[in-house]
Amino acid sequence: MAQTAALVQTLKKQLKAQGKTYLDVAQALDLSEASVKRLFSEQNFTLQRLETIAELAGLELTGLFRLMAQEQQRLTQLTREQEQEIASDLELLLVTVSVINGFSFSDIISHYDITEHECIQKLAKLDRLRIIELQPNNRIKLLIDPNFTWLANGPIQQFFQQKVEQDFFQSRFDKKHEKLIVLNGVLTPEANLAMQKKMERVAEEFNSLLRDDSPLPIDQKHGNTMVLAIRQWQYSLFKNYRKS
Repeated sequence: MAQTAALVQTLKKQLKAQGKTYLDVAQALDLSEASVKRLFSEQNFTLQRLETIAELAGLELTGLFRLMAQEQQRLTQLTREQEQEIASDLELLLVTVSVINGFSFSDIISHYDITEHECIQKLAKLDRLRIIELQPNNRIKLLIDPNFTWLANGPIQQFFQQKVEQDFFQSRFDKKHEKLIVLNGVLTPEANLAMQKKMERVAEEFNSLLRDDSPLPIDQKHGNTMVLAIRQWQYSLFKNYRKS
Protein backbone atom coordinates (compact mmCIF):
# COMPACT_ATOMS: atom_id res chain seq x y z
CA MET A 1 0.00 0.00 0.00
CA ALA A 2 2.78 2.46 0.90
CA GLN A 3 4.58 1.80 -2.40
CA THR A 4 1.36 2.27 -4.37
CA ALA A 5 0.59 5.52 -2.55
CA ALA A 6 4.10 6.81 -3.24
CA LEU A 7 3.86 5.90 -6.93
CA VAL A 8 0.48 7.59 -7.34
CA GLN A 9 1.71 10.70 -5.56
CA THR A 10 4.75 10.89 -7.84
CA LEU A 11 2.50 10.50 -10.86
CA LYS A 12 0.19 13.29 -9.67
CA LYS A 13 3.12 15.62 -9.15
CA GLN A 14 4.42 14.95 -12.67
CA LEU A 15 0.97 15.50 -14.18
CA LYS A 16 0.68 18.80 -12.33
CA ALA A 17 4.15 19.83 -13.51
CA GLN A 18 2.99 19.24 -17.10
CA GLY A 19 -0.22 21.21 -16.52
CA LYS A 20 -2.38 18.12 -16.95
CA THR A 21 -5.73 17.80 -15.18
CA TYR A 22 -8.06 14.94 -14.30
CA LEU A 23 -10.01 15.88 -17.42
CA ASP A 24 -6.91 15.34 -19.57
CA VAL A 25 -6.40 11.94 -17.96
CA ALA A 26 -10.07 11.08 -18.50
CA GLN A 27 -9.79 11.88 -22.20
CA ALA A 28 -6.61 9.80 -22.53
CA LEU A 29 -8.24 6.81 -20.82
CA ASP A 30 -11.67 7.32 -22.45
CA LEU A 31 -13.30 7.54 -19.01
CA SER A 32 -15.38 10.10 -17.18
CA GLU A 33 -13.62 12.63 -14.97
CA ALA A 34 -15.44 11.17 -11.96
CA SER A 35 -14.09 7.71 -12.78
CA VAL A 36 -10.55 9.07 -12.97
CA LYS A 37 -10.91 10.80 -9.61
CA ARG A 38 -12.10 7.50 -8.16
CA LEU A 39 -9.09 5.68 -9.66
CA PHE A 40 -6.70 8.11 -8.00
CA SER A 41 -8.60 8.04 -4.72
CA GLU A 42 -8.67 4.24 -4.60
CA GLN A 43 -5.17 3.99 -6.15
CA ASN A 44 -6.41 1.17 -8.33
CA PHE A 45 -4.75 1.23 -11.78
CA THR A 46 -4.11 -1.46 -14.34
CA LEU A 47 -0.56 -1.49 -15.70
CA GLN A 48 -1.86 -0.37 -19.09
CA ARG A 49 -3.68 2.63 -17.63
CA LEU A 50 -0.67 3.52 -15.50
CA GLU A 51 1.52 3.49 -18.61
CA THR A 52 -0.94 5.69 -20.50
CA ILE A 53 -1.07 8.26 -17.68
CA ALA A 54 2.71 8.23 -17.36
CA GLU A 55 3.02 8.98 -21.08
CA LEU A 56 0.60 11.88 -20.59
CA ALA A 57 3.04 13.21 -17.97
CA GLY A 58 5.92 12.81 -20.43
CA LEU A 59 7.38 9.73 -18.75
CA GLU A 60 8.01 6.09 -19.39
CA LEU A 61 7.15 3.71 -16.58
CA THR A 62 10.83 3.20 -15.78
CA GLY A 63 11.25 6.95 -15.39
CA LEU A 64 8.19 7.14 -13.12
CA PHE A 65 9.54 4.39 -10.86
CA ARG A 66 12.95 6.08 -10.77
CA LEU A 67 11.40 9.38 -9.66
CA MET A 68 9.43 7.56 -6.98
CA ALA A 69 12.62 5.91 -5.69
CA GLN A 70 14.34 9.28 -5.49
CA GLU A 71 11.48 10.76 -3.48
CA GLN A 72 11.41 7.78 -1.12
CA GLN A 73 14.94 8.59 -0.01
CA ARG A 74 13.49 11.55 1.84
CA LEU A 75 12.79 11.45 5.58
CA THR A 76 9.69 9.41 6.46
CA GLN A 77 9.95 9.40 10.29
CA LEU A 78 12.00 10.81 13.12
CA THR A 79 13.52 8.87 15.98
CA ARG A 80 11.79 8.91 19.35
CA GLU A 81 14.58 11.11 20.71
CA GLN A 82 14.12 13.63 17.89
CA GLU A 83 10.36 13.73 18.43
CA GLN A 84 10.89 14.21 22.16
CA GLU A 85 13.16 17.19 21.47
CA ILE A 86 10.41 18.80 19.39
CA ALA A 87 7.55 17.91 21.77
CA SER A 88 9.38 19.37 24.76
CA ASP A 89 9.70 22.80 23.11
CA LEU A 90 6.30 24.33 22.29
CA GLU A 91 7.71 26.99 19.96
CA LEU A 92 9.77 24.39 18.10
CA LEU A 93 6.68 22.22 17.74
CA LEU A 94 4.72 25.20 16.43
CA VAL A 95 7.38 25.97 13.82
CA THR A 96 7.72 22.29 12.89
CA VAL A 97 4.01 21.82 12.24
CA SER A 98 3.92 25.12 10.37
CA VAL A 99 6.71 24.26 7.92
CA ILE A 100 5.28 20.78 7.34
CA ASN A 101 2.04 22.53 6.39
CA GLY A 102 3.83 24.77 3.90
CA PHE A 103 4.36 27.97 5.90
CA SER A 104 7.19 30.21 4.79
CA PHE A 105 9.41 32.16 7.19
CA SER A 106 7.33 35.31 6.69
CA ASP A 107 4.09 33.32 7.16
CA ILE A 108 5.28 32.05 10.55
CA ILE A 109 6.32 35.39 11.98
CA SER A 110 3.22 37.14 10.64
CA HIS A 111 0.82 34.52 12.02
CA TYR A 112 2.41 33.83 15.40
CA ASP A 113 3.92 35.81 18.26
CA ILE A 114 7.47 34.72 17.60
CA THR A 115 10.41 37.00 16.77
CA GLU A 116 12.51 36.63 13.64
CA HIS A 117 15.51 35.65 15.78
CA GLU A 118 13.53 32.97 17.65
CA CYS A 119 12.08 31.65 14.41
CA ILE A 120 15.52 31.38 12.81
CA GLN A 121 16.79 29.48 15.88
CA LYS A 122 13.94 26.98 15.59
CA LEU A 123 14.43 26.59 11.85
CA ALA A 124 18.14 25.95 12.44
CA LYS A 125 17.18 23.08 14.75
CA LEU A 126 14.90 21.63 12.08
CA ASP A 127 17.76 21.96 9.59
CA ARG A 128 19.94 19.94 11.99
CA LEU A 129 17.22 17.30 12.25
CA ARG A 130 17.09 17.22 8.40
CA ILE A 131 13.39 18.08 8.36
CA ILE A 132 14.19 21.18 6.32
CA GLU A 133 17.09 22.83 4.57
CA LEU A 134 17.37 26.43 5.71
CA GLN A 135 18.48 28.34 2.63
CA PRO A 136 19.69 31.94 2.11
CA ASN A 137 17.20 34.70 3.00
CA ASN A 138 15.48 32.24 5.35
CA ARG A 139 13.90 30.27 2.54
CA ILE A 140 12.69 26.84 3.66
CA LYS A 141 13.12 23.68 1.62
CA LEU A 142 11.12 20.79 3.07
CA LEU A 143 13.08 17.53 3.09
CA ILE A 144 10.46 15.12 4.41
CA ASP A 145 8.70 12.50 2.32
CA PRO A 146 5.10 13.20 1.20
CA ASN A 147 4.10 10.21 3.35
CA PHE A 148 5.96 11.46 6.44
CA THR A 149 4.26 10.35 9.67
CA TRP A 150 4.82 10.81 13.37
CA LEU A 151 5.76 7.71 15.37
CA ALA A 152 2.79 5.65 16.51
CA ASN A 153 2.27 6.45 20.20
CA GLY A 154 5.40 8.61 20.04
CA PRO A 155 5.96 11.92 21.83
CA ILE A 156 4.28 14.06 19.16
CA GLN A 157 1.25 11.80 18.83
CA GLN A 158 0.88 11.64 22.60
CA PHE A 159 1.05 15.44 22.81
CA PHE A 160 -1.73 15.90 20.27
CA GLN A 161 -3.84 13.13 21.79
CA GLN A 162 -3.83 15.04 25.05
CA LYS A 163 -4.88 18.20 23.21
CA VAL A 164 -7.62 16.31 21.36
CA GLU A 165 -9.04 15.09 24.64
CA GLN A 166 -8.81 18.53 26.25
CA ASP A 167 -9.75 20.85 23.42
CA PHE A 168 -10.71 19.37 20.07
CA PHE A 169 -14.06 17.91 21.10
CA GLN A 170 -15.15 21.06 22.95
CA SER A 171 -17.47 21.91 20.06
CA ARG A 172 -21.04 21.26 18.98
CA PHE A 173 -19.78 20.43 15.44
CA ASP A 174 -22.71 22.35 13.96
CA LYS A 175 -20.81 24.87 11.80
CA LYS A 176 -20.36 24.51 8.05
CA HIS A 177 -16.64 23.73 8.42
CA GLU A 178 -17.22 21.06 11.09
CA LYS A 179 -18.52 17.52 10.99
CA LEU A 180 -18.71 14.76 13.56
CA ILE A 181 -19.86 11.23 12.73
CA VAL A 182 -20.07 8.64 15.48
CA LEU A 183 -20.93 5.09 14.46
CA ASN A 184 -21.34 2.01 16.61
CA GLY A 185 -21.68 -1.53 15.37
CA VAL A 186 -20.58 -5.13 15.74
CA LEU A 187 -17.85 -6.12 13.29
CA THR A 188 -15.70 -9.16 12.70
CA PRO A 189 -11.93 -8.65 13.05
CA GLU A 190 -11.70 -8.91 9.25
CA ALA A 191 -14.26 -6.14 8.76
CA ASN A 192 -12.46 -4.00 11.33
CA LEU A 193 -9.20 -4.42 9.40
CA ALA A 194 -10.93 -3.54 6.12
CA MET A 195 -12.25 -0.36 7.72
CA GLN A 196 -8.74 0.54 8.89
CA LYS A 197 -7.50 0.23 5.30
CA LYS A 198 -10.22 2.60 4.12
CA MET A 199 -9.24 5.06 6.85
CA GLU A 200 -5.65 4.97 5.60
CA ARG A 201 -6.88 5.86 2.12
CA VAL A 202 -8.89 8.78 3.53
CA ALA A 203 -5.75 9.98 5.34
CA GLU A 204 -3.79 9.76 2.08
CA GLU A 205 -6.47 11.80 0.32
CA PHE A 206 -6.30 14.44 3.10
CA ASN A 207 -2.53 14.71 2.59
CA SER A 208 -3.01 14.85 -1.17
CA LEU A 209 -5.42 17.80 -0.82
CA LEU A 210 -2.88 19.54 1.42
CA ARG A 211 -0.25 19.20 -1.28
CA ASP A 212 -2.67 20.39 -3.98
CA ASP A 213 -3.41 23.51 -1.92
CA SER A 214 0.23 24.17 -1.02
CA PRO A 215 0.86 26.77 -3.81
CA LEU A 216 -2.04 28.95 -2.59
CA PRO A 217 -1.30 31.98 -0.37
CA ILE A 218 -1.47 31.16 3.32
CA ASP A 219 -4.19 33.78 3.94
CA GLN A 220 -6.56 31.76 1.73
CA LYS A 221 -6.26 28.69 3.96
CA HIS A 222 -7.24 27.73 7.48
CA GLY A 223 -5.89 25.12 9.87
CA ASN A 224 -7.91 21.91 9.82
CA THR A 225 -7.68 18.81 11.97
CA MET A 226 -9.27 15.49 11.07
CA VAL A 227 -9.48 12.66 13.57
CA LEU A 228 -10.06 9.10 12.32
CA ALA A 229 -10.33 6.34 14.88
CA ILE A 230 -11.70 2.84 15.22
CA ARG A 231 -11.16 0.20 17.89
CA GLN A 232 -12.90 -2.68 19.59
CA TRP A 233 -14.42 -0.70 22.42
CA GLN A 234 -17.64 -0.28 24.35
CA TYR A 235 -18.77 2.35 26.80
CA SER A 236 -17.66 1.40 30.31
CA LEU A 237 -21.21 2.00 31.51
CA PHE A 238 -22.45 -0.65 29.06
CA LYS A 239 -19.76 -3.07 30.14
CA ASN A 240 -21.19 -3.09 33.63
CA TYR A 241 -24.32 -4.70 32.21
CA ARG A 242 -22.51 -7.49 30.40
CA LYS A 243 -22.84 -10.98 31.76
CA SER A 244 -19.57 -12.50 32.91
